Amino acid sequence: MPERPAAQLLSQELALWRRHAPFDAMAEADVQALVLAAEQAYFGPEEVITQPADGPATTMFVVKSGVVVAQHGLADLAGGWQYEAGDCFPMAALMQGRAVTATYRADSDVFVWRVPTEVVQQVAARSPPLAAHLSERVLQLIQLAGREQARQATQAALAQQSMERPLGELMRTKVLTVGPDMPLELALRAMSQRRVGSVVVVDAAQRPLGILTRDDVLDRVTLPQRPLHLAIGEVMSRPVRALSIQHSAQDAALLMSRYTLRHVVVVDGERLVGIVSERDLFALSRLSVQRVSGELRAAEDVPAVLEQAPRIRELARLLAGQGVGAKTLTGLIAHLNDLLTERLVQLHAQALDLDLEQAAWLAFGSEGRGEQTIATDQDNGIVFVSDAPDTDRPRWLALGRAVCGSLNEAGFPLCKGGVMASNPDCCRSVQEWREAFLGWLSQGTPEDLLRVSIFFDARAVAGQAQLAQPLRELARGPASPRFLRLMAENALRWKPPLSWRGALDPQERDGVAGLDLKAQGTAMFVEAARLMALAQGVDAVGTRERLLRAGEALGVAEAERTGWAAAFEFLQGLRLQVQLDPEAPGASGLGGNWVPIAGLNDLDRRTLRVSLRVAQRLQQRVQLDHLRA
Repeated sequence: MPERPAAQLLSQELALWRRHAPFDAMAEADVQALVLAAEQAYFGPEEVITQPADGPATTMFVVKSGVVVAQHGLADLAGGWQYEAGDCFPMAALMQGRAVTATYRADSDVFVWRVPTEVVQQVAARSPPLAAHLSERVLQLIQLAGREQARQATQAALAQQSMERPLGELMRTKVLTVGPDMPLELALRAMSQRRVGSVVVVDAAQRPLGILTRDDVLDRVTLPQRPLHLAIGEVMSRPVRALSIQHSAQDAALLMSRYTLRHVVVVDGERLVGIVSERDLFALSRLSVQRVSGELRAAEDVPAVLEQAPRIRELARLLAGQGVGAKTLTGLIAHLNDLLTERLVQLHAQALDLDLEQAAWLAFGSEGRGEQTIATDQDNGIVFVSDAPDTDRPRWLALGRAVCGSLNEAGFPLCKGGVMASNPDCCRSVQEWREAFLGWLSQGTPEDLLRVSIFFDARAVAGQAQLAQPLRELARGPASPRFLRLMAENALRWKPPLSWRGALDPQERDGVAGLDLKAQGTAMFVEAARLMALAQGVDAVGTRERLLRAGEALGVAEAERTGWAAAFEFLQGLRLQVQLDPEAPGASGLGGNWVPIAGLNDLDRRTLRVSLRVAQRLQQRVQLDHLRA
């Protein structure tokens, strides 16, 4: 520990620290604890400050003056990181007790303060602003991993398509071109009139010099407030990334992915002959949400509905390849599965001469939450109107058996726990469901809870949706403290697969080390979110919304509750990545929730560990809130 500085010097140091976040929001005593523990150090230009070879991070660096750059490792995915006066690093490595992934160098004469990790952790434990700052660095890591997942999904989707078509056959030959001296206003007007998203700037020999797209207009014209009388040559993007007519669609897609482009110019020799857009490439597939939705709604018999089931999965692969995130993708999958289920219910009800004005088909679990992945079984039920339920139930059970059988044929396995509309426990009148919910909330047993917790995710998919509304209202509580305690115990039955040192602690299946991303990952967030939403009276079904809204009601810092949601979505994305890749190690059929650790890249492994540590902290909060007594 450095010697205590003189009072005047300490005051000056504190003033310097307090100019920057998060120190400006911290209590005076907490900032002073960091300042007193800090040592000053100097690094000359290009000198390494810390690097992976140094081992686990033991110091937080705070830049006093100068510029520090981080290169290689995870930093390269973000285009490199730069730290200036007041910035702290390496935050994620400090939180996780690991080595840094990037090499940090002085870009100029640099003075830093060095604070021992143990002091940082002690202060963070009592200082929410510092803890939130640490969490934000974890969020940055998760966001980087999400972008990398999208990039990998793009490449995987390209491999599934017929992408060997030459650009000479695929390109659009009617390209809007202008000379470099064309006033910007006229070029933009031409784009608007032609309803195109780009204009290519060419010379007299039709050689491409640059390009301006709709996306460029915001960054290069609108935000910098460039005058419209400027020549387009002054604001165009250059150099032009061009391919020849002999290159394939896959070459264009990879170029777009590598340089974050949406348009690729096509040349014959040096002369512009066409252009290919991102939309053109994915138009190679006839699949779209609108097309599959239309086919499902128009299906006239059960076989026609079942034909669409594999198309939903193929569409999911293509959408993942276009960079659609886990939240949106699982929502789209659930939406299309809703349509498939709804049409099956309608067709079977018609065949059985049943009036769907008197009933609703309920989705529970992941479909009820709008979070379905590809590998999912059935969780469903029926609510019907009846004054004599025992008399009417057999007719609705017949519908349940028919629809569940068709869903099984469509690739949704029967629920091993029997949570299906073909089971009398899941086929009840409105009053029976209401009484069941009230009984569980007031005096449910542990055995009840294991069976019924997913019922709190109930959502109507077909029939009279308003019949499910009383169940949704009851699912908001209030619940007895005893029931909440049972839910807390249920939420804690799975533990994050981490060793005592915080490293991944995989299991083995058939000699392969890996993790179950559902049972040992997303389920921990789902169960905790369901409990928190019920305890706080939050009327939300999706896990992300439950985490954010319940966390806010509990007074949890925004960075922490956003971290919960980000970690959950990363795990969902990783599940989809495995399920959508039929060649993934350990995958069988459409894939499942098992991921071999050896099959993950370095970024995914690190972010998986971070996400599981977030789950661990979330479970600690659940334990403190509901199991202290």
